[in-house]
Amino acid sequence: MGEGVAYSKNVQQGDELPGVTFPAISRTTLALFAGASGDHNPIHIDIDYVRKAGLDDVFAHGMLSMAYLGQVVTRWAPADRLRHWGVRFLAITPVHATVSCDAKVVEVFEAEGERRARIRISARTDAGVETLAGEAVVALP
Repeated sequence: MGEGVAYSKNVQQGDELPGVTFPAISRTTLALFAGASGDHNPIHIDIDYVRKAGLDDVFAHGMLSMAYLGQVVTRWAPADRLRHWGVRFLAITPVHATVSCDAKVVEVFEAEGERRARIRISARTDAGVETLAGEAVVALP
């Protein structure tokens, strides 16, 4: 994913933030995330459990993709400038998928004495499936 607009007072509607593509999600990634998050749901780590449930393979925690998506915003702007964050989970992220995240400024506005940017955020797999969509609001400098 390419270059985008810098975090500055010059941010405008239509600007794109620098996108981020993460390495393919491995079984090790899922095990480590389960340990770090405390989410040991077998649907994410136990292939025998998943097959008994009628699925082919384990899939990533939704919160893993949400963490990836959060990095797009926090690599662009300091985390203390985040005023709102919300996403919808749209589809599962299969093991071995590569997740790419992007963000675009859809509105610049004033609120509570601050100039803010409303940012559309999205995560997609390398198969083109949008797995998360939402928005962030960031206070601008």
